[in-house]
Amino acid sequence: MVSQGPYIDLVEEPIQMELLRGRIDHPDAGAHGWFVGVTRRRTGDLITETLHYEAHNTMAMRELNKLAESALKEFSLLHLVIVHRLGEVPIAEASVAIGCSSRHRPETFAALEWIMNKLKKDVPIWKREVYRDGKEEWIHPNADIDAGGDSP
Repeated sequence: MVSQGPYIDLVEEPIQMELLRGRIDHPDAGAHGWFVGVTRRRTGDLITETLHYEAHNTMAMRELNKLAESALKEFSLLHLVIVHRLGEVPIAEASVAIGCSSRHRPETFAALEWIMNKLKKDVPIWKREVYRDGKEEWIHPNADIDAGGDSP
């Protein structure tokens, strides 16, 4: 049962989790869940200085909204939040925050993983990793999913 539309945003500043938490409250929810993807310092043997995200904003918002509507229906979510940061994202700061509520925890747990995997695969947001040694690399979004990786 869906009770409201999703909250979707692309931001160029740090993601403010405290402002998002209340957006998934619902009196019928038995589960709230969050996934927050953050920039990690080490990728294999490489030391990351920072990540940079770019998007085709209009297309990204359209795809995020389609993804959100599918997730609301597929997992019977009550509320859903998807916020992705663009621009430079320093170490330990959030790149993406996904939050949802449902009547029971299995739907919430399943939805979070499904949404993140679909976001990486289908939404036109691109990641450029800058390493301490000066090397820069554009990361193909499907490479992490195919390899079972966990980068945001």
